[in-house]
Amino acid sequence: MPKTIRYTLLSIRDMITSAGPFLLLAVALLTLTYWWLDPTPPKHVTLATGPGQSAYDEFGKRYAKAMAAYGIEVQLLPSEGSSQNLEWLAAGKTDLGFVQGGTNALPANDNEGLLSLGSLFVEPVWLFYRTEAAQKVTKDSTLNGLTQLKGLRVNVGTEGSGVPSLMGKLFDVNRIDAGAITLSRLEQTPATVAFLNGELDALVFASAPESPMVQMLLQTPGVKLMDFAQSEAYSRRFAFLTPVTLPRGVVDLASDVPAQDVRLVAPTTTLMAREGVHPAVLQLFSQASLEFHSPAGWFNRAHEFPNAANTEFPLSREAERTIRDGVPLMQRYLPFSYANLMERMWLALGIIIAVLLPLSRIVPPLYEFRIRSRVFRWYGQLRDIENRAGNSAESAQELADELNRLETRVGKIIVPLSYADELYALRNHIELVRKKLLTSAP
Repeated sequence: MPKTIRYTLLSIRDMITSAGPFLLLAVALLTLTYWWLDPTPPKHVTLATGPGQSAYDEFGKRYAKAMAAYGIEVQLLPSEGSSQNLEWLAAGKTDLGFVQGGTNALPANDNEGLLSLGSLFVEPVWLFYRTEAAQKVTKDSTLNGLTQLKGLRVNVGTEGSGVPSLMGKLFDVNRIDAGAITLSRLEQTPATVAFLNGELDALVFASAPESPMVQMLLQTPGVKLMDFAQSEAYSRRFAFLTPVTLPRGVVDLASDVPAQDVRLVAPTTTLMAREGVHPAVLQLFSQASLEFHSPAGWFNRAHEFPNAANTEFPLSREAERTIRDGVPLMQRYLPFSYANLMERMWLALGIIIAVLLPLSRIVPPLYEFRIRSRVFRWYGQLRDIENRAGNSAESAQELADELNRLETRVGKIIVPLSYADELYALRNHIELVRKKLLTSAP
């Protein structure tokens, strides 16, 4: 190996050795920080959705597909609906879930540890009825008030869906006795089949318009959607309800469906999460919600959702930042894994640098001491030979031989060029001692 390369490699080795303690400390701090911050999201999360063919079910599939792009598997847990999702979240049986406004019937202690990722969309109360049944109540076969449901067979959904609780509140403010209406609590699909077969007179959903059931019933002949003429009043009585309007022709412009504006009341759906869910997962779900829920819809203008309004639970910091600022700058240009690592560790890295920077000043003195010690450690032996020169017990030849061996070892010392002057000074001093030995020899 050429001497130049050899000297360079040795110099690098000395530098690395001198900086070893400093580098080990830096690695230890980085490892501790990575363990503490845990920036890497888990590869598996659970999401409670709703009944098959519901809006919750459809959105759950979209979120699962979006998370798969980041290597996160989302296990969809079908449920009866909002109330059951909330119970599962409180019990820790799921990581995330869709929850409808107004369905929070949990004790105050159970609400702790639950976070909102923002309001995603409104879920109008769809009360479909058969015109044949409505003819028994009104001459024009049109219903526009809940009091007109007396004597009819109405399905309000399963207990876990949250709709029975909501409808119970609406029946109470209308002073409708529970026995005045024949209520059933069938699941969505069986209830729809029974409704179309004439076994039910009315059917109640609380769902986003993306629900396939809603889309189908809106265009089914002989089926009408009830107009909530008092929608504004309902929203004043219940804070979780919002008055919305289904515009004329929005379902099918060519067929003019619906034939006129329909007033509805709508609770707001929120994406909920347990407090222990990884922050990166919350961030990814919040960013996906921007894509899925910000476009204009039947009941909202573009960019109205997601938002922080009408949430009954604390808003997570990740969701708040996403709703306010959108996708972080680094994630627009870097893969999520790298951007997330940098975003979560930059503050810790700043602190580590602030700690290590003063400590790094000891590296150059350590390096200098290590190099100079190769030369200076031989001065002790050289001085010993010089002191023994006047001792008659040893011959000048023996001391000269020892000095030659010392000179041979010194000749093998390798130092960087910047320290070569000290090496040559040692060689000159050896030569001075040799002359002294020759002068003192008999």
